[in-house]
Amino acid sequence: MALEDSEGLQAIRERWANVWANGGPVRMAVAALIILLILASVLVGVYWSSEPESFSVREVATAKAEKMGVQPVVGFTSVATLIKVSSTLLDKPGGYLSNDMFPPGVFLDNIPSWEFGVLVQVRDYSRALRKDLSRSQSQSTEDRDLAIAEPQFNFDSESWAVPSSESEYRRGIKALDSYLVRLADPQQPQAQFYARADNLRQWLQDVETRLGSLSQRLSASVGKRRLNTDLSGEASAQQSTPGHYDQDIKTPWTQIDDVFYEARGSAWALAHLLRATEVDFHDVLQNKNALVSLRQIIRELEATQETVWSPMILNGSGFGMFANHSLVMASYISRANAAIADLRELLAQG
Repeated sequence: MALEDSEGLQAIRERWANVWANGGPVRMAVAALIILLILASVLVGVYWSSEPESFSVREVATAKAEKMGVQPVVGFTSVATLIKVSSTLLDKPGGYLSNDMFPPGVFLDNIPSWEFGVLVQVRDYSRALRKDLSRSQSQSTEDRDLAIAEPQFNFDSESWAVPSSESEYRRGIKALDSYLVRLADPQQPQAQFYARADNLRQWLQDVETRLGSLSQRLSASVGKRRLNTDLSGEASAQQSTPGHYDQDIKTPWTQIDDVFYEARGSAWALAHLLRATEVDFHDVLQNKNALVSLRQIIRELEATQETVWSPMILNGSGFGMFANHSLVMASYISRANAAIADLRELLAQG
């Protein structure tokens, strides 16, 4: 029986060998098809890897108001901008790629990192809307639409099954649209946006800590020794477990480009939200003589969006012959972070 099976398999192999040997045109056609599929996948991947362009928050708000048939009110530009930034995640070339399971999306990592940076800013601002910007005081009730929107944006960013990340985020965008409709309706005073200095400071504090973390991760691309200053400034301060006095901080080389594009996406989203802040908090900022400070922060963030001419993110040493794109990005992020700290101080002054 075993001998018969062996002879049968040998016959099959010989038959396919003859077909392949004598089927020159078929073989060429198959090879050409494979090459075309690979080339098409590469071209589509390059197209999908292009980052969305910046947009005018004023034009977006104006177009949104005209479509709704209303006049923009305080907070309208900020919410419309948040909706636009969130929608861009889902509607840009290639759509949302972070949860792709098939080529070419599954092979791309720069844009998914960019998406996560944008998503973090969307999550932070939607939380600020829910707990501060839409409430007059700590004892006031939260807005019903924002109570839906904020958790939706905190859904798993890599879920491809039911429910998918896209479906959950679209539900969050739908809740923001509902809030925006009520916000612009004088007959629904329950929906509010309070442009106050203390509300703005609360959100900027979250922004400051986000940028501080990104700055540290970017700077660690070349590795550095860091003294433990976690408990500095308070003699009685304690921490859960003891930390090393002298630490070696370095971003793994496989994550350097991921951190770079996460920072780039975060800065892209934040620059738009801050431009909207200039519109809705204009009087507050002008009263605090802080408009110029805000514009300088936006300028630093805009500098992070310059074209990257290198085909890959370089990681040269600090004063070496080759560029280190992470350190350049860290420079802009750090300056924006320091300027936000100064802006928060200005807003705290009477």
